[in-house]
Amino acid sequence: MAKNPAINWLKEPEAHDYPAALSYLGLIYDEAAATALVNKLQRAPVSTFKAKDIFRASGLTLLGISNSHVDKDQKKILAGKGVSPLLLVRDAARSRVIIADGYHRMCAVYSFDEDALISCKIA
Repeated sequence: MAKNPAINWLKEPEAHDYPAALSYLGLIYDEAAATALVNKLQRAPVSTFKAKDIFRASGLTLLGISNSHVDKDQKKILAGKGVSPLLLVRDAARSRVIIADGYHRMCAVYSFDEDALISCKIA
């Protein structure tokens, strides 16, 4: 795998990312709270954080390259195709950041460079 390829971040998340985030957040929060969070994400500006910092804040484990979704995202990055920004939610009660959408993309980017800047929206 090539090290540190340029990542072509899209300016905004793709439209299908928001329903995916709502589906995931609906497992953690009630419907009204999940909907409110997605609405905040839609209005949030795009910002950047280092890959390693998002992982530390999320408390998640890194998916390996054997994961088919991570592999697909790695190939997309290597081909120079646009990558959708992550959708993140600050969960102060649990002292964590929830990756509402983009976990596989996050793992793909991290596999190239843990210091890579990740485009994201955060609520």
